[in-house]
Amino acid sequence: MSVKIFEEMEKHGHEQVIFNYDKTTGLKAIIAVHDTTLGPALGGCRMLPYETEEEALDDVLRLSKGMTYKCSISEVDYGGGKTVIIGDPEKDKSEGMFRALGRFVGTMKGRYYTGTDVGTVPDDFVHSYRESDYFVGLPEEFGGSGNSAINTAFGTLMGIKACVKEHFGQVNLEGKKIAIQGLGKVGQNLVDFLMEEGAHIIATDISKDNINQVKERHSSVEMVEPDAIYEVDCDIFSPNALGAVINDFTVEKLKCSIIAGAANNQLKEEKHGRMLFDKGILYAPDYIVNAGGLIQVSDEIGGHNKDRIRKKTERIYDILLQVFKISREENITPQEASDKLVEERIATVKGLQSNYMG
Repeated sequence: MSVKIFEEMEKHGHEQVIFNYDKTTGLKAIIAVHDTTLGPALGGCRMLPYETEEEALDDVLRLSKGMTYKCSISEVDYGGGKTVIIGDPEKDKSEGMFRALGRFVGTMKGRYYTGTDVGTVPDDFVHSYRESDYFVGLPEEFGGSGNSAINTAFGTLMGIKACVKEHFGQVNLEGKKIAIQGLGKVGQNLVDFLMEEGAHIIATDISKDNINQVKERHSSVEMVEPDAIYEVDCDIFSPNALGAVINDFTVEKLKCSIIAGAANNQLKEEKHGRMLFDKGILYAPDYIVNAGGLIQVSDEIGGHNKDRIRKKTERIYDILLQVFKISREENITPQEASDKLVEERIATVKGLQSNYMG
């Protein structure tokens, strides 16, 4: 590999990268642990047919660092970690592969917990859980907390409400026009929540099945072609599908006052956060808005409680208002304000750890 792994780890602050290969099942997986200052690393397992090992490594390093920030800003006492499996999730999955993953994760003895992500589903990890205990997001019948997409959507609702409070000074979404990009598991649940709030929804998805499912439940939802969603004249643009959707091309098309959605890595580059800021568009950092799923699965460790999960997820509203306050007072972007809070919390906890407890 041409990537200088230790240089990348030093640059981004990673503690550990583990390459795992099982000759029996063909499992090829990379586990990255970014920062365990706040607690054991936590982050999902992604399975994709990466074209190169370098691409897989870059993804796991980037995603694990993002999990550190998400855990910290969400006031969850875990660090950031991630797993990527190199393979086609439609063709290459097997019971043995995920049992092998369970054994590899088990060797870390609780230093890292994982669960579903792109290309994996809760049932995959039922096999892993047979080999070690360090898996979250399991089906309810196997001791998990259930469908985390619902709580991710609820957290996104809290994020949208905080944005509306900050930008419009309103405490409700009645009559607000919201453009939703992506009607997958999270997007569909978000539509349900927003319709209950009295919002007017314009949506899109590349899947006709997803569109039909939403239309069956909510006939008043307007549908547009995927490329047209950026130019919808609306109050709020909510990306809930792909990353990097805020870029040089789309920033100039947007006709919204607020961007708040559950998609990961919405800003293609940091400069796009500044471009939104300069245009007067309020951007809610995605790793705050989409933290509901993380909050839910982290609560499984040690035994989950639905009321506690809901209370923690409601905190997304207050966290975002704090971020926006810092952004306003210091004339920095919300993303910069959020990163600042993360780094301050980690530094504080790291300082406390120097106190000897006996």
